[in-house]
Amino acid sequence: MTEFALIPAYNEEKNILEVLRRLKKVNHLIPLVIDDGSKDKTAELARKNGAIVLRHKRNKGKGEAIRTGFEYILKKKDAKYVVIVDSDLQFLPEESAKILKALKKGSNFVIGYRNFSKIPFANRIGNHIWVFTFNLLFGTDIKDTNSGFIGMDIKTIKLIKNNVGGGYIIDNGLRAAVVKHKLKIKHVPVTIVYHGKREIRRLARMLVGNFFYIIKEGLKYRFSLEN
Repeated sequence: MTEFALIPAYNEEKNILEVLRRLKKVNHLIPLVIDDGSKDKTAELARKNGAIVLRHKRNKGKGEAIRTGFEYILKKKDAKYVVIVDSDLQFLPEESAKILKALKKGSNFVIGYRNFSKIPFANRIGNHIWVFTFNLLFGTDIKDTNSGFIGMDIKTIKLIKNNVGGGYIIDNGLRAAVVKHKLKIKHVPVTIVYHGKREIRRLARMLVGNFFYIIKEGLKYRFSLEN
């Protein structure tokens, strides 16, 4: 039985060694770094420190990095669980143990959910809007629709692999696919650490992009239930 930490990374040479160091605290978790076209030494440092490294020649976005990771993992006959770990240390990599524990108790998809009172105001408003809209349209009780700290079993990957791709909407996309397949979802609380402020335009683009993605997929899901 093999357990992977899937780590999408883009120009993270400042953080990747600390991510890998902390993951060593989680027994049997194999680090798989997907270097998404980095121009720095992310891949080199990760490889020298024991990670499996796959590289994109150009930057394709987080969703495509996850797709590449899934394709690799699905070729491993003994693969059982996967935890997606961001490479910017916004989450604590060692808390992957919490997510794995929930998976091993029978959940198909585990969401590491954040305490929204601990995140910046603009992000908090955006997350409340996303969560409310997602749950309204999908008829769910998801606590955090945009946390990238998630885990799943190999059954889930096989079912949702064709729904993976793109950039920042990937976190909503994975949840939408899991709901459509009626898989068992579990939430575990995780620690969040914010490093400085996000650029306003990027934050606004994410807010609008995620909102319209949720509306589109949610309406498609609702109509499918009625037909």
